[in-house]
Amino acid sequence: MSDLYVSNSGSASNAGTVSSPLTLVAAITKVAAGETIYMMSGTYSYATQITIEHGNNGTSGSYKSIKPYNSGTVILDFSSQTYGDPSSVSNPRGLQINGNYWHIEGLAVKGAADNGIFIGGSYNKIELCETYANRDSGLQLGRYISTAAENEWPAYNEILNCTSHDNSDPDNGEDADGFACKLTTGEGNVFNGCISYNNVDDGWDLYTKTATGAIGAVTIKNCVAYNNGVTSSGTSTANSDGNGFKLGGDKVAVNHIVKNCIAFNNKKHGFTYNSNPGSITLTNCTSYNNGTTSGSNFSFDKGTHVFTNLLSYKASSSDKTSGTDVNSSNVWWKDSKTTNANGLACNDADFVSLTPAVTRNTDGSINLGNFLKLATGSDLIGAGTPSGTNIGAR
Repeated sequence: MSDLYVSNSGSASNAGTVSSPLTLVAAITKVAAGETIYMMSGTYSYATQITIEHGNNGTSGSYKSIKPYNSGTVILDFSSQTYGDPSSVSNPRGLQINGNYWHIEGLAVKGAADNGIFIGGSYNKIELCETYANRDSGLQLGRYISTAAENEWPAYNEILNCTSHDNSDPDNGEDADGFACKLTTGEGNVFNGCISYNNVDDGWDLYTKTATGAIGAVTIKNCVAYNNGVTSSGTSTANSDGNGFKLGGDKVAVNHIVKNCIAFNNKKHGFTYNSNPGSITLTNCTSYNNGTTSGSNFSFDKGTHVFTNLLSYKASSSDKTSGTDVNSSNVWWKDSKTTNANGLACNDADFVSLTPAVTRNTDGSINLGNFLKLATGSDLIGAGTPSGTNIGAR
């Protein structure tokens, strides 16, 4: 068993050693289960999609891996791909993972004509990756071909400590989300410790439509969504939704799980059922100052959703809360003030800071500093996201 090495000067005919590196495309076809493809630092420019083909699999105990060599910086730049190419049925993506049991770590993917990273396989782990400036959602899960049976839809993938930002589609601004797990995805997909910001559409999109049926339940935990609906450069359209966490669609019931997450300063809603009439479970989430155009911190108009220890403060519209308020533990924002059945109220003094600050620690976990941290002595301690400075995996 031998690891493989890739560089910008690599050749498909090389041996794959440090001194005789391969191309990435060649290495993907040669790597064996349990081996790692190490990419030398640099920006790799591609005009065509890179695909890990269906059937190119690792195993449960021996993933096939791609990561930077010596923890260097590796950027896969697909900016030269043609958008709206009339000779193509669809726009090309950046890195498409149709195989199972792949571990992709520490790569940045930018500029793709469609998704930066697309996952059509199962049991994959995408860790500490960044997707940005792609012309559709930064990272998306969906069936690898349109004829794939439901039991082949991507399942049990883990997206760990990844960041997605400034993705924007040129046509109408209603498709490019930070993260999307929608339309044709199976059970067990998890986002953990991820950050989504300044995408032209939503931070997360779990859209389901009746034509293809319900997707599998998705778990989102320890994640942050902010400033969605407008890019860092100010790009937005009338079609840019701008939800932080969009958790459904087409009135199809799916019981997603969201816990220990934060949404703030999004154009529309912080967290929304988006017509999902099921039983979404939300636990220990904080939503602040959403609806910068119009919207609520929590928008759950219908359904039997389960709400526990949620904290809502300042939004352009009142929260909608169809479901169970467990132990009256939630602090809602309604009629421009806080409301709680146990008499709790919320004001600026309950927080150490309301100045946004989102960074990552060296281990990949999210560091909010004092932002939205509940002040010592606040009667809200126990509501919302736990008041330590770090959230996320590890």
